[in-house]
Amino acid sequence: MAKKFQFRYQMYKHLQANQAGIYAECRQAAEEVGITGEWKGNVGLTGAVSGCHGLLGRKVEDAMNDVARKVLPSAVLDERLRDVVKAYYGDEYDAVLVNTCEAGLNTAFDVLCMPPTLGRGEPYRARYLAPYERHTHHQAAYGRPFPPKYKEVNAERGEAAGEYGVQGKRAFNLDTVYVRPVGAEYPCHGIKNNPIIHLSNVDGGKTVDLFDTIAMRHIDTLAGLVCVGYDTPGYGYGDQDAEGTPVLQKGLGDLALKYDIPFIVDNAWGVPFIGTDIRKIGCDVIIYSMDKASGAPTCGLIIGKEEPMVLMRRALGVHGARYGTLSSHGKAAYVGFDPGKEALAGAIAAMQILKETPEIALQATQDLYRICLEEFELLPASLKPGWNICMSKNSLAVELNYFDTWKHNEAGIPVFSIEDMYAGSHVLQNAMSQMGMVPTIAYDANIFVSNGIGNLDEEGRLMEKPTRMSIRAMFKAIEIISRYAGLLD
Repeated sequence: MAKKFQFRYQMYKHLQANQAGIYAECRQAAEEVGITGEWKGNVGLTGAVSGCHGLLGRKVEDAMNDVARKVLPSAVLDERLRDVVKAYYGDEYDAVLVNTCEAGLNTAFDVLCMPPTLGRGEPYRARYLAPYERHTHHQAAYGRPFPPKYKEVNAERGEAAGEYGVQGKRAFNLDTVYVRPVGAEYPCHGIKNNPIIHLSNVDGGKTVDLFDTIAMRHIDTLAGLVCVGYDTPGYGYGDQDAEGTPVLQKGLGDLALKYDIPFIVDNAWGVPFIGTDIRKIGCDVIIYSMDKASGAPTCGLIIGKEEPMVLMRRALGVHGARYGTLSSHGKAAYVGFDPGKEALAGAIAAMQILKETPEIALQATQDLYRICLEEFELLPASLKPGWNICMSKNSLAVELNYFDTWKHNEAGIPVFSIEDMYAGSHVLQNAMSQMGMVPTIAYDANIFVSNGIGNLDEEGRLMEKPTRMSIRAMFKAIEIISRYAGLLD
């Protein structure tokens, strides 16, 4: 079956033409590793994808059920949430819950970066700086892209109405300046051939210097900075200081102080208390998707410094009534982002677990990392060089990056773009689904694996059997795809 290809696109064309055969072999491999019967459709490689959330622990479920049939003002729960956050980060920080992480981003950019609409004269424009990194269609899509060559970057990643789903969330008179991190690469790969984002060699210090230079270039319109809050090389944050804080994140915090502008961090796949510390990176607000890794129901958490959080909480209608109260839960510009009292109760319970017993989640992640390393060793020897496997404390996940299998212009394990993911032509993710698993994020040769779908008990501890089956099946799929790509006989 081995076949050599002169050009990359020929390999991806061959994979496209042979998808039926690949998926048939993957289904057979899944049966061989034990994903049959009741396991099929009930195990997965993450509980952090928006289309299939992780299962709730017993304590979180009980907390939600407890308030469901009680008369309890949401303002009471808002204050309990604030108490949990302030007790950990300090009284100079505050918090609020919204219905999704994206709702938190929307509020942050509109409130902290968008120019005012009132006042005489023509409205001015403002610009915020964002690294050209993964997930730019979230944190970097709230302004019109600048320079113009980036205007198509987000175009095919939305599924809602309005310019491929991106136009609708752009804030009024706001632009996004894309900044390429120093050391980043953007080669084209995939069946839906597009630039993929390779960030493992990003130099944090030099990138901060570049941001400083570009900030001065746009000083007359400079309104903010943004990045993701992750902590792994595959996301561009492997360059860290002695305490493990990414140099790039901390440096952007320093620049925000220098230019007196807000610094917003999108930490969707992150956890409060255990992961990226807002106090160390100096951002104004950090936003979480609490159902991804924190064990909460679907909701978004915003933690921030008190001054910007007054603006955020007022916009969400939870800061206080106009006639003078400490807190309220009523009408405001973004009241549509209200999470509801059940989500509030569930999020508080999940946060208390993370704050009081972090060792449970950390041990489950350590166990997952161990199993990933053990199952990786079963790959054919020729497929092993070029992998970087590490654990993410921020995301309670394991990152498996294989882009360096393409070193020295030699063909490596096939890389699929995010456009492949949205177009349904991501062969690896499709193969995982065909095997009866909930797949995980795996584009740009960067696989993020975490717990949550069928592999944790009610207390959040890892169960060996379903975890090992899922990881083994994933590597089997990679092996099958690699054989069709001509890398194995």
